[in-house]
Amino acid sequence: MSAQAAPNELVVVRGPSALGGAGDVRRFFHLTWLLATTEFKLRFFGSALGYVWQLARPLMLFGVLYAVFTQIVKFGSEGVPHYPLYLLIGIVLFTSFGEATAGSVQAVVLRENLVRKIQFPRMVIPLAVVLTAGFNLMLNMVVVFVFVLASGIGPQWTWLEVPLILVPLVVFSTGVAMLLSALYVRYRDIGPIWDVLLQMLFYGTPIFYAVSNIPDNLRKIVLLNPLASIIEQMRHAIIGDGVPNAVDAVGSTARLLIPIAIVIVVVALGFWVFNREAPRVAEDL
Repeated sequence: MSAQAAPNELVVVRGPSALGGAGDVRRFFHLTWLLATTEFKLRFFGSALGYVWQLARPLMLFGVLYAVFTQIVKFGSEGVPHYPLYLLIGIVLFTSFGEATAGSVQAVVLRENLVRKIQFPRMVIPLAVVLTAGFNLMLNMVVVFVFVLASGIGPQWTWLEVPLILVPLVVFSTGVAMLLSALYVRYRDIGPIWDVLLQMLFYGTPIFYAVSNIPDNLRKIVLLNPLASIIEQMRHAIIGDGVPNAVDAVGSTARLLIPIAIVIVVVALGFWVFNREAPRVAEDL
């Protein structure tokens, strides 16, 4: 008498992973590019000024802060060479970080129709948000260099550092974007919490005030913020020797390794959390 077949066991079927299948690399990057370019085109669809608004927003903030801190409270311009450029560079870089991270908070939830598609790699969504912010950053950097040339600063070799300095900004933005977009699916408090933290980061980052104006006991703490080091190095690369580089600002090369380590930890944590949550995102929505 033949043995009876064992009853079928229940098999746990995991949802799609964050990156999709191992052989879908080309499809993954194609979807990221397609989603980012579509979002970029649709953002100002039907607007009379179109992409001009993307340039106008940081410029309007720059105008307000410049007027306040040079004409009213007489705070920003003292002892800072090319203060308008100093201020504009800080605003443009921080605006890009804010756009990439704040836009990623609800990104997965707002694209529920894509998330529920079985073969859709979830990581595409926060990466597309960061890429869209990158498109806007490129437009704003063109404006920065127009202001640089209009200020009488000629081309210099340190301008070649600009693309390299943008890399840690994009990487840091990506790490935060992955973390926020994954956590928001379960914890909707992440939205208002990040709004507050972003405001704290804005005032805690030397954007409208110089590093030299920070008391010594606070300077080393402020410059542990990766955004502060990135912005300071970018100012040095574009404006020139009148502005200290990141190493001089933070105090030593060894101390500069701390914000670098923070960027690496945030990216690793963001990827781990997003990759862990991705298979069950559709269930949590």
